[in-house]
Amino acid sequence: MSRVVKNARLTAGDVELTVDPVHGCRISSLRIGGTELLRQGERYGCFPMVPWCGRTENGQFRNGGAVHRMPLNSPPHAIHGTGRDTSWKPVRQSDSEAAFIYDLTDPWPYEGRVTQSFELTEESLTLGLGIETYGDSFPAQAGWHPWFLRNLGGQDVRMSFDAEWQEERGDNHLPTGRRIDPLPGPWDDCFGMPAGIDVKLTWPEQLELTVKSRDEWVVIYDEQAEAVCVEPQSGPPNGLNTAPRLVTPIEPLEITTTWSWARL
Repeated sequence: MSRVVKNARLTAGDVELTVDPVHGCRISSLRIGGTELLRQGERYGCFPMVPWCGRTENGQFRNGGAVHRMPLNSPPHAIHGTGRDTSWKPVRQSDSEAAFIYDLTDPWPYEGRVTQSFELTEESLTLGLGIETYGDSFPAQAGWHPWFLRNLGGQDVRMSFDAEWQEERGDNHLPTGRRIDPLPGPWDDCFGMPAGIDVKLTWPEQLELTVKSRDEWVVIYDEQAEAVCVEPQSGPPNGLNTAPRLVTPIEPLEITTTWSWARL
């Protein structure tokens, strides 16, 4: 008889995090003092982007002389990886920590394992993603796509960050390869922060939340009325082609991000 995988519920003080392993190991809920921070409904929570982030041009990438094609789930491109459509297995859980794995398989052409970890405190949430290979080296990316609610019942959220550059976006929604000075929003754009990602979300008189990561690439998406997205990732959109980062038998790909908050 197969074991039913249940949602994982982590708590720290009055902070509650719910992870749904079956539906892409997505954070389905983050509640602070009873207030939900993540959008619910069809596009909800926070999902991992793995083994690539954002759009891969025409669903195609190379590894040496081999050309691989991924399903076009956002025609004409392949978007956000396969991890969000996969059931993950729990490997560790306590009251405030958990970890899950899934093995890379079709349509991804290389064997490997992905691990996602969660560490919750009363003031922060730290997320980790790791990609290992079982054999051949391959290019990969990892990151997160949270849907933060624009409004928590008061004023709309205010976003602030200081990027060194913005990736110019072409008509195909992919970076052109040209770096430009950051433009005012609304955005569906990738920014570079070589000193590390540092983006602040402020819901006036309610909550201030900061997204940080040692990696330098972040996509900001705020074109929808209900939610804003701050997406730390290990490379830019289409990075499998333009900025490949190899997972090797001796060097996995690892990325972490921390969300920290303070009540106002």
